[in-house]
Amino acid sequence: MFIVLLKFSNHKTKAEHFMDAHKRWISQGFDDNVFVLVGSIKPASGGMILAQNTTLTDLETRVKQDPFVVEDIVQSEIIEVEPARLDERLSFLKGGSGHE
Repeated sequence: MFIVLLKFSNHKTKAEHFMDAHKRWISQGFDDNVFVLVGSIKPASGGMILAQNTTLTDLETRVKQDPFVVEDIVQSEIIEVEPARLDERLSFLKGGSGHE
């Protein structure tokens, strides 16, 4: 499983011009069964994605295609996480370590 942090750069003001393309990119991640949660980092400092069913290499490639990354609106960081203990309500995440 991976946490992707997308933190705004000095070009944050360009975000409105690429928001529709960014939203399409996010939708594609859900359609591909890679993204399981997307949200904002508060207060208004960027976004976070929880991803699974992918490899680090494939996720890095996907993130580089985000229009916000391409246009240097955000800086990305990918953190790989190996879950050790989960609440049963999140049991669907057990198999998505990224090494499938």
